[in-house]
Amino acid sequence: MKKAIFSALALFSATAASAGSIVYTAPDVIAIEEPARMGGSGIWLIPLIIVAVLALALTQEEDEDVIVLNGQTF
Repeated sequence: MKKAIFSALALFSATAASAGSIVYTAPDVIAIEEPARMGGSGIWLIPLIIVAVLALALTQEEDEDVIVLNGQTF
């Protein structure tokens, strides 16, 4: 009987020793950072559109040479 108890005790202690620690410590999470995108939101388009509209408005020529007199253009 003593041998059965001793062998059971040896079996349980060997199992517990090979199981590791009781407290589980998770491995560190490796964070992979994405490279920063340059103006990925499209916010740079707003000033570009404003400049384009201003350039278009300022470069249009008005016809100042046209004279309208009684419905006729000269």
